[in-house]
Formats: sequence, C-alpha cells, structure tokens
Amino acid sequence: MSEMSQNRPLSPHLQVYKFIPTMAMSIIHRITGGAMYFGTILVAWWLIAAASGKEYFDWVNGIYGSWFGLIVLFAYTWVLIHHMLGGLRHFMWDLGYGFDKHFTTKLAKALPVASVLLTVVIWLIVLAV
Repeated sequence: MSEMSQNRPLSPHLQVYKFIPTMAMSIIHRITGGAMYFGTILVAWWLIAAASGKEYFDWVNGIYGSWFGLIVLFAYTWVLIHHMLGGLRHFMWDLGYGFDKHFTTKLAKALPVASVLLTVVIWLIVLAV
C-alpha cells in the first residue's frame, strides 16, 4: 500500500462529522421508531388483558397505574408524538418543501421542544378527565 492510502480513514465516521441538530433528530427518530415496538407490545398486552377477564385486566391496569407504569406510559406517549412530528417533517420533505439549511436546523431544534410540550398537554388533559 502507498503511504497516502495508509493515512486516510477507511470510511467517514463520527469524528469526521460535526454533530448538528438535524443529525441528532435523525438519530432520535430512529430510536423512537424502535421504541414504538416496545410500546406496541404494552398496548397489545393491555388489549389481551381486557379480553382475558376482569381479574387479569385489573392486575395489568394496576401495573400501568403504578408510578413506574405511568412513567413508562408518559415516555411512550412522548415517543409516539416525537416520531409522528419527525414523520411529518419527512413528509414535508417528500413534498419538496423545507430544504433550506437554516429552516431545517430551526425545525430540528423545535422538534424536541414541541414533542415535550404536546406530550405534557396530552397528559394534563388525560389527568384532568
């Protein structure tokens, strides 16, 4: 091998790229997509419990109503909202809008704030009912 090819990295890696908000949102979008599988299992468990009888349903509701269960359900709500907003961002791009560098950065910074605020609003409504 030549000396020049030995000094080059084999492929670009994280140390080559500057970590920017759009990169973070791309990573978080993938993570929330994976987390939705876990949350869907929780929803399926709840539905199975509802179809299995009152005692089992009450037991599952007790788990979901515990402090730990409520934290998990709050996190799952955030995952759904965040992934949905990220999906709407991608849909907008599919339609050919929002490619300006400054706009995408602003959108990437607004996405976590909006997802947290919407999650809190949803939970405040649910808890008020």
